[in-house]
Amino acid sequence: MADQSFLARRLDAGTWPIAVGDVAVLLAFLLAGTLQHSTAEQLSADPGIYLLAAGPFVLGWLLCAPLVGAYSPGGGSAPNSSIPLAIRSWIPAAVVGMAIRVVALPGRGAEATFAVVMLVGGTVVLSVWRFLYFKLR
Repeated sequence: MADQSFLARRLDAGTWPIAVGDVAVLLAFLLAGTLQHSTAEQLSADPGIYLLAAGPFVLGWLLCAPLVGAYSPGGGSAPNSSIPLAIRSWIPAAVVGMAIRVVALPGRGAEATFAVVMLVGGTVVLSVWRFLYFKLR
């Protein structure tokens, strides 16, 4: 076991349902936020609006969650370990997403209110999802 890579110790194949659910609830949360600023008709006509809004945060999640251990063996064992791992993963993921948004998408800022909504909202949706996952499985 000592010769396993860092990433191999951070990923457990048994957590794939949690990983799929995490991405799904984040996409839904980001869609709800996008719909606060665009209409469904605008998104249908130009799906790029949603991709530009959600992309940086999904990328941040995909980079940070495995590194922090959201999908480690402990991440799939019980809500009392899984939910804190999701929260500890979301915080840097949201920061990375905001940084990508500011650097790669000129004109899309990261105002303090937006940052708070992203941090708190993402934390809530991931926590509720993971709680329900363990409650209903």
